[in-house]
Amino acid sequence: MKKVLFYCLIFISTALNAQIEKPVHWKFSLEIIGDNVYNLVFTASIDEPWHMYASDLPEGGPIATSFNFDDSTSFEFAGPLSQVSKPVVKFDPNFNMNIGMHSKKAIFKQQIKATLPNSVDVKGFVEFMVCNDRTCLAPEEIKFSIKIPAAVKDVAQIASSSVSDTGSTASSADNSAASSETPTKSETKSTDQTESDNSKESSWQFFLTNLLAGFVGLLTPCVYPMIPMTVSFFMRGQEQKKRSIMNALIFGVSIILIYSSLGLIVSLTGAGSNFFNTLSTHWIPNLLFFLLFVVFAASFFGLFELVLPGSLTNKIDQQAEKGGFLAPFFMALTLVVVSFSCTGPIVSALLIEASKGAVIRPTIGMFAYSLAFALPFTLFAIFPGLMSSLPKSGGWLNSVKVFFGFILLAWGMKFLSSIDQGYHLNLFTREVYIGIWIVLFTLLGLYLLGKIKFAHDSDLKYIGVMRLFFIISVFSFVMYLIPGLFGAPLTTISGWLPPKTKQVFDLTEMNSGASLSENQTSQICGVPKYSDKLEIPYGIKGYFDYQEALACAKSQNKPLLLDFNGHFCTNCKLMENKVWPDKRVLEKLKNNFVIVSLYIDDRTKLSEKEIYQSTDGKTINTLGKKNADFQATKFNSNSQPFYVILDHNENQVNVPMGLDLDAEAFIKFLDEGVANFKNK
Repeated sequence: MKKVLFYCLIFISTALNAQIEKPVHWKFSLEIIGDNVYNLVFTASIDEPWHMYASDLPEGGPIATSFNFDDSTSFEFAGPLSQVSKPVVKFDPNFNMNIGMHSKKAIFKQQIKATLPNSVDVKGFVEFMVCNDRTCLAPEEIKFSIKIPAAVKDVAQIASSSVSDTGSTASSADNSAASSETPTKSETKSTDQTESDNSKESSWQFFLTNLLAGFVGLLTPCVYPMIPMTVSFFMRGQEQKKRSIMNALIFGVSIILIYSSLGLIVSLTGAGSNFFNTLSTHWIPNLLFFLLFVVFAASFFGLFELVLPGSLTNKIDQQAEKGGFLAPFFMALTLVVVSFSCTGPIVSALLIEASKGAVIRPTIGMFAYSLAFALPFTLFAIFPGLMSSLPKSGGWLNSVKVFFGFILLAWGMKFLSSIDQGYHLNLFTREVYIGIWIVLFTLLGLYLLGKIKFAHDSDLKYIGVMRLFFIISVFSFVMYLIPGLFGAPLTTISGWLPPKTKQVFDLTEMNSGASLSENQTSQICGVPKYSDKLEIPYGIKGYFDYQEALACAKSQNKPLLLDFNGHFCTNCKLMENKVWPDKRVLEKLKNNFVIVSLYIDDRTKLSEKEIYQSTDGKTINTLGKKNADFQATKFNSNSQPFYVILDHNENQVNVPMGLDLDAEAFIKFLDEGVANFKNK
């Protein structure tokens, strides 16, 4: 009786904790454009805090939102699919690329032209994938059916289009049922506000980063000495205090306008997420960016000076001497041009980074940079008495320049790594990349100590307190990098490094393998299916097919541990990087269970004999769809990571577990599963 009560409690708890998530609600409608020309409108309402991936993603990324149409000769496409709501592009360290995402609401339009006089039912399905900060859901397919009327005489008389709602608990057949909605004339609405709302937090972070970069730019030897010279220009005629303040304000605003216009140009010339994806993944721009950073670094080290033509500088300076309210503007333009040899690398780096984001991002970045850049000039011009608090120019300015030369070289390595990973060249292993960084930052530390000297450096008579703090920080970072040569995850900077799968020499893998018991090789029963494409980390031996794993579990008389995960599942990687490496966890995973890793997003095609229809009519033709359907139908769950322990009768022995970065909690889950399996 106690056992019956125990399993009843497990069933009730599972039902409460493992529920099907439906965060996206689809609506399909029709817009009339002209004679026999229509817009098919696909509108997705997305629950917070979920986001859905865009329709145009680079190769190697997550599942893009796509619209698949049944074969029909009654209509033809009149243009490409349009994303009315622009996706917010963010860098995803799991894919090492920038990925477009939709939040709250996403609207897509496909223009078609009817080729037959009779009414037409446009049918198909939309495939999409959603994630939030804690988990990702398996890719999902939703059917749609949109009716195009036989003749258009009166909009009010036109039959309604179909509506689907993925948030309901009805079957897909119910989801694709028609509702009463009248198609309307095409309207174009601005999506800038939506984009702004979706990226509010990331935009503020980017704003602060560029603001800090602006203050850094002030410390370069091309800019810092110009502060007193520029301020002296505004101190002419101090008897007209109001006019001096006005000139200073015009000067500051002009700097902001000049730099912000650069961001605006990048926005206008690079509009569209296709451009940004190409920019971040194609080998040509990445190689150009790398070479650009190398050239700038060489300039910072003193090999040559990057300057604009002197004739241009002289013409601008002549305009500044004419006076009037235009004088402050041309003074600002002169400052921007003259300081280019020092600020050019910083501005270029910011524009490159900004160009990988949403359309408004470059303008935000340049506004923040110019605001910090202009603020001291303006304040000192209004309050010249503050000038006495500034430290005097000296050799420390060139040290700042060299410092950023090393940073640019380290930063530039990222572009080479992107080429290597995107095209599978295998030129840069993870340890080679980390090794180059160790060398660069070690040289930087030696430079700060005065052990290395460049052409324009002054003699270092002593080390100041601030310089000492920088030396300690740089060498501490080098010490942090060193374990990465042997497989340490280096989680705080993992987004800048090649993935751990690129690690050739991994001491953590070797150590984990050394802890195997002598019977470890008997944990599995033969060569697992799909093992040529898939693997379980840390040398764990297991399966990727449920039935195969179940048979082995019976043979080995061990409980079966189901690990529902995904290639693109951030939280799955968190569990594997932070919980699984625990020696106690590894020992239990390797010796106490037969493990099957069920990837819900794997695109491996099933054989013709394995293809089947799910209970809701979907065609299951890939390994990922098969695993996702299995998780949803058997465990009423579609989130990952999701861990289930089964006995040989395919019954759960304890409550399944999701994301929990507490190793003790995971150990408790595993121990409880083994104990219940043995008791049962």
